[in-house]
Amino acid sequence: MTSPADDHLGFSPDDDQPIRYIDRTHAWYETLGYGNPYRYAHYADVPFTPLEKPLAEARIALLTTAAPFREDRGDQSAKAPYNAAAKFYEVYSGETACDHDLRVSHVGVDRAHLSDDSSCWFPLPALRRAVAAGRVGGLTARFHGVPTNRSQRHTIEVDAPEVLRRCRQDGAEAAILVPNCPVCHQTMSLMARALEADGIPTVVMGAAKDIVEHCGVPRFLFSDFPLGNAAARPNDLASQDATLELALRTLETAPAPRTTIQNPLRWPGPATWRVGFMNVAALSAEEIAKRRAENDQVKQVAQAVRDQSLAAGSQL
Repeated sequence: MTSPADDHLGFSPDDDQPIRYIDRTHAWYETLGYGNPYRYAHYADVPFTPLEKPLAEARIALLTTAAPFREDRGDQSAKAPYNAAAKFYEVYSGETACDHDLRVSHVGVDRAHLSDDSSCWFPLPALRRAVAAGRVGGLTARFHGVPTNRSQRHTIEVDAPEVLRRCRQDGAEAAILVPNCPVCHQTMSLMARALEADGIPTVVMGAAKDIVEHCGVPRFLFSDFPLGNAAARPNDLASQDATLELALRTLETAPAPRTTIQNPLRWPGPATWRVGFMNVAALSAEEIAKRRAENDQVKQVAQAVRDQSLAAGSQL
């Protein structure tokens, strides 16, 4: 709603502001009939490790919650329905010198505003350009894939130590973390806290401001883009480099923990893109029942993938 006074003063519409994903997800799952609202991680104290050397001399690690494409796991394209079969439950690594096909169909991103441009969620090409330009000293030999896990205990006690071990093994002197879905943002916030507490400076490049700040991280570059686009606008090379540069500046200049910098770039088109994502007001009773059935099926598939992953791990 706007008034003549708003138009005269140049005000933006009231809904032209970051989505409150904690409220949105709580309302969504409550409407679908699930009780016991999920408690997002929340800390008052935040660890902070200053960058000890210029970025032009530092070795950077890249952490992602995107999943490697697997032909046997069904449709994993940008517009595919949520694909729990493509989920992963153990930390994985890949060589930064190689190109990789990473997808986000396994998490709850905003598919209505997602493209097949993986640079939006996996900024390895932009990081390589930064290295070539001398802006960054180098990349670690590997990037690391971090499982999106609703269990904060598992993330803190199992996944975070493994990621830290691999970052130390690779000689990481700082880390860039890029989440995708709401729970991904919590996962990467917990990961940033763990790395920072062990002496590795971090910056989270994310799009769910309330979740990251609720958890509490040392440095956060916030891009007010639909989930799945935390690193860039689609097919926009300039936005890839500009967004990464802001993350690097945040890594360099943050004076204290809980530093948030907002990307000045805006999502193209009208600001109404925020309206549709997990918005229960748009659901009819029939649609609610359909979404509940779909969600129950997704949970069954995810549990089967998790059980298979645990079984494979126990045989190693």
